[in-house]
Amino acid sequence: MSPEEIITALRGLDSCAVSDALDTLGLPGAVTALKPMWPVGTVLAGRVRTVTAAPKATAGPATHIATPLVAITEPDDVVVIDNHGRTDVSCWGGLLTEAAVRRGVAGVIVDGACRDVQESEARKLPVFARTAVPVSARGRIVQAAMDERIQIAGISVAPQDFVLADVNGVVFVAAGAAQRVIELAQRIADREARMAEAVRSGRDVQEVMHDSQFPSVTVEQH
Repeated sequence: MSPEEIITALRGLDSCAVSDALDTLGLPGAVTALKPMWPVGTVLAGRVRTVTAAPKATAGPATHIATPLVAITEPDDVVVIDNHGRTDVSCWGGLLTEAAVRRGVAGVIVDGACRDVQESEARKLPVFARTAVPVSARGRIVQAAMDERIQIAGISVAPQDFVLADVNGVVFVAAGAAQRVIELAQRIADREARMAEAVRSGRDVQEVMHDSQFPSVTVEQH
């Protein structure tokens, strides 16, 4: 599958199906600490572009967090910022949102805090983070690196990996495993849909959820 095909396929899934597929394959990827900052009604999916944040260590001008990366992003990119879980200072705000929307960025994932949530919502830019705070990054944190491997809530994430985020949370999919994960997630989603239809038709939920009726999806099945 091409990157474009992978992104399109992910948009047809949800984080639960992808998390289940990762579990079945024994792969990490699901993040439990991040949530949407406004009621995003669609699935966010795209290619990962990474930023590493760090405390400002010296006096004088410094690289403002995420600005060099946003300046070179492409449509369907998702900006993923590693601020090491800090929630006392924002590392994404309204001006970055304006620039990201202009570049066609699909969304933003922050292991830390953001601010100007109302502006992200107005511009329909999905932002997932630990929390929102009013405290500015200026003079407090700077960009230390970009497009390097990072850690997001304990999950190792590399540039050009893929991410899906929705109302249930965030899942990362390593680029090399994306096709296997998607194929399995699609089968899992199909099974869930058939089970839901069985319950709607009047079948007892205990019967429907028994593996003898709807066998669990496994890697070996085709």
